[in-house]
Amino acid sequence: MKKLFTLLAVALFGVVAISAGDTTRQRLIVTTDLGGTDPDDIESMVHLLVCSDMVDIEGLISSQVWTDYPDKVDSIKKVVDKFCEVLPNLKHHSAGYPDADYLKSIVKRGQTKSNMDGVGEGKDSPGSDHIIACVDRKNDKRPVWLVAWGGMNNIAQAIWKVSNTRSDKKFKEFIGKIRIYDILGQDDAGAWIAHNYPSILYIRNTQIYGWPMDDSWVKSNIMSRKPLGDAYPMRAWVWEGDSPSFMYLLDNGLNVPEYVDYGGWGGRFDTMRVAGIRGMSFITRSGKDEALYDPYYMHPSSKEGSAAISRWKTHIWNDFVARMLWATTPDYDKVNHHPVPVVDGDKSRRLLVRKVKPGGTLRLDASESSDPDNDALTFNWQVYREPSAYKKDVIIRHGNASVCDVDVPLDAAGKDIHVILEVTDSGTPALTLYRRIIIRVDEARELR
Repeated sequence: MKKLFTLLAVALFGVVAISAGDTTRQRLIVTTDLGGTDPDDIESMVHLLVCSDMVDIEGLISSQVWTDYPDKVDSIKKVVDKFCEVLPNLKHHSAGYPDADYLKSIVKRGQTKSNMDGVGEGKDSPGSDHIIACVDRKNDKRPVWLVAWGGMNNIAQAIWKVSNTRSDKKFKEFIGKIRIYDILGQDDAGAWIAHNYPSILYIRNTQIYGWPMDDSWVKSNIMSRKPLGDAYPMRAWVWEGDSPSFMYLLDNGLNVPEYVDYGGWGGRFDTMRVAGIRGMSFITRSGKDEALYDPYYMHPSSKEGSAAISRWKTHIWNDFVARMLWATTPDYDKVNHHPVPVVDGDKSRRLLVRKVKPGGTLRLDASESSDPDNDALTFNWQVYREPSAYKKDVIIRHGNASVCDVDVPLDAAGKDIHVILEVTDSGTPALTLYRRIIIRVDEARELR
């Protein structure tokens, strides 16, 4: 019946909402070397936790990287405990936050050895077993995004164990639910995974810098927001090098993680995988060689690099500031909250698709959008050219009004056009959420 309704909706109205199951929230497991020499993992963890109403965090796992370190689980727990102090405040501002006991229960110790030395018979860890348990969850068909802020060998061990203990059919079902977002490549286990299991969607982002704000801004707007700001350390090298991995997954109306080329807060990536994206130089300096696993293929960053993140940077940081302010007070009226973009009556954050003939005009109506604080709203309809198959100019009339008209060019037949609606409120800081509409242009020309 649901499939029939979808087909009828497309036929009658040229529109269907696309989602992963019944929700656009993504499942996330983080492997992190938090507690190591670079405090950027702590910064990213604070940022992730205040965004945990927009993503389903299912694991926070310690990882080794480059060399064998003492167990760093306590370092993760320290950040989680600090976050849990302000969680009651946050729950007054968003119903989506997880419970403190739950968050504490998903902190797990990972592998005791770094690189592929930590993978194989008898090398299971609470972290690798937890990954297996999450992917195996029968009542949740959504994929599990495994994001690596450090080494990949917790993930490799989980895959190794399942591949050696289950039938081919059961193993294919298991890896069919896995998605990987690897920051920079920080051990040789990622190359091993990509070589041996090429069916896994594997992103390696090597273009993670250039989008954060400057030091004085971060100090004034993030570190100063007590008490959680006390847990956010001064950078050693760059701010939040690992954050693009979870920002890619946030349920903000822009991100569509299954489509790597669509672009969003965590970057944009090529659909064509490329061979031999090497990780950080520390891998070879620690005596390992990713070339042993050649050929291996991963989705690389698109040609715009970190600019794919920077185009949204003001929205990203304003969102972070607002959440840090939520953490300071239970008083809903004292702080700003996100607007609610609504397109043609659809109040979800799902991707919308419109079918239009070349030469036609598409009207998009966001007049039902609202704001929980009764702030004034501004609208910005724009063509997102990079993921669009049609690369020429597209005219959007009334692009700063709640209702716009998109003139579909005659030569756009058979191509897609991505239109992004930004709805921004007038609060402080100004907050933005989105809707993405894909115009799917028919082959046939509009009749005049």
